[in-house]
Amino acid sequence: MKRTRPKKHFYARTVLLIAFLAAAVMLGSMMLHKYLARHQTPQGPVLPKPAGTVPVTLFFSATDGSGFIREAREIEGSCSTDISPCIRAILEELANGPLGDLAATIPQNSSFRSVQIHGDTAVIDLGAPLVEGLPNGSSAEMTAVYSMVNTVTFNFPAIKKVQFLVEGRNVATLAGHLQLDKPLEPDFHLEKDQDTSSIDGSPASRAAITAPGGTDK
Repeated sequence: MKRTRPKKHFYARTVLLIAFLAAAVMLGSMMLHKYLARHQTPQGPVLPKPAGTVPVTLFFSATDGSGFIREAREIEGSCSTDISPCIRAILEELANGPLGDLAATIPQNSSFRSVQIHGDTAVIDLGAPLVEGLPNGSSAEMTAVYSMVNTVTFNFPAIKKVQFLVEGRNVATLAGHLQLDKPLEPDFHLEKDQDTSSIDGSPASRAAITAPGGTDK
């Protein structure tokens, strides 16, 4: 009669085999993790991507006061959705003054309290420093006003008119000459040079525009 091996020895060997395989898997996983950690290139912190830039055209004055000259510039940000912040940024860039051999049209410390869009009209609330910093005379006042109007409407064709407020209030004029009780349209029809296909701030590509208002009074 044949003798059979006790079942308890079979179960013991099975448990040992399973334990050995589990230990082998764990050891292999640990070694693989150490290998990957040693050879993988460390990643630095995720940095935000820089904002894009938008090309714009600013209207400054010729140094002899004969008219406006356009200068190309780039501002940071996007103007694809709400254009109010972009209009404000363009006006602040206008206040920074020209880069080329041109004359500023508004004081460097000009402030713009808010910009609101109502249909085809941009309502711009000017801060007192802009008004207080204007030189005397009708020419300086009109140059300041129309440099802002032309700059805004040229860069945003959907804006046809600009209405100015000062410190949140309607004003008749900025310095007693140009009526501001109604929205103003740009004066592009006064351009001397009709070739505006390329404007980059260089003398060959600037378009001169006679500033409205004539001589000082």
